[in-house]
Amino acid sequence: MKSSVPFILLTLTLCAFLMGAPAAQADSFGIGVNAFSIEFVPIGNLNNPDDATGSPNPVGKVEYAYRMGKYEISREMIAKANAEGGLGITMDSISFVNGGPRDDMPASGVTWFEAAIFVNWLNDQKGASPAYKFNGSTFELWQSGDPGYNPNNLFRNSQAHYFLPSVDEWYKAAYFDPSGGVYYDYPTGSNSAPATVANGTASGTAVYRQDFAQGPADITLAGGLSPYGTMGQGGNVEEWEETEFDLVNNTSSSGHGVRGGNWDGVSDLLLSLRRGGSSDLSSEFVFLGFRVASIPEPSAGLLQVFGMVGLMQRRRMRTRDPHSLLPFIV
Repeated sequence: MKSSVPFILLTLTLCAFLMGAPAAQADSFGIGVNAFSIEFVPIGNLNNPDDATGSPNPVGKVEYAYRMGKYEISREMIAKANAEGGLGITMDSISFVNGGPRDDMPASGVTWFEAAIFVNWLNDQKGASPAYKFNGSTFELWQSGDPGYNPNNLFRNSQAHYFLPSVDEWYKAAYFDPSGGVYYDYPTGSNSAPATVANGTASGTAVYRQDFAQGPADITLAGGLSPYGTMGQGGNVEEWEETEFDLVNNTSSSGHGVRGGNWDGVSDLLLSLRRGGSSDLSSEFVFLGFRVASIPEPSAGLLQVFGMVGLMQRRRMRTRDPHSLLPFIV
């Protein structure tokens, strides 16, 4: 009986890891003066229900765990990736902004192609497969013979770690409340329009209905959080979806979904019912930016617990019967 106690304790610890909500995590990219990090929040609640009141209808169900960028991608992140990787991504100069552009403003005026190139560079930094297929400068669909081919999404390689959020991934992170199991109309955990602010982090606020010359707020000051903990999915700048506007993802040139509203827009643009689209993937708009999503990776602590449980189980097996070699999965 005594020998089983440590194993039970370790198993309970493992269960705590699996059941508890993991904390936000920042991933680092680049080196030296070009180093930067992207903070991600975990999106769990696997197999959550669809929302039948939003756009498109139904929308929001995601059957797997993933991570959503807490903030929009900033101008500084793009500049450092350009310097480190020679990506050649261009942004709107936003010279109209009072006081000029700031490094922590969201990167706007970035095409979908350029956002995909940035994401591929993130994957390359971590030794992962590119999310999106390019033949030179030409965007292509993944084919059945390609490693990581996913017949359900010809855009995204299934072996990539970083990607642009799909329509469902974006919607769930913005509007779903994991504690109540319900969807809200606005990405601030409410069915009422958020209070309008120029910048800040107060709960129930968003950056919209501002003077055009003010420009967007810095990505870490773009209003209150969604129930999952993302910022700026309502207001500040609109954001690219990975998904085609028609939801099919079967061509390399059609328009893609855009949503979230912007600093100069009205509250209706923040609604779960509002989903726009671009005419093509090379569109550049001063109001349009993006954020990055990612698959979760097991933490060092979780891997250590798995290893400890496996080691203890093997020791117990040898103690009981050295000739018993029942399979044990860790």
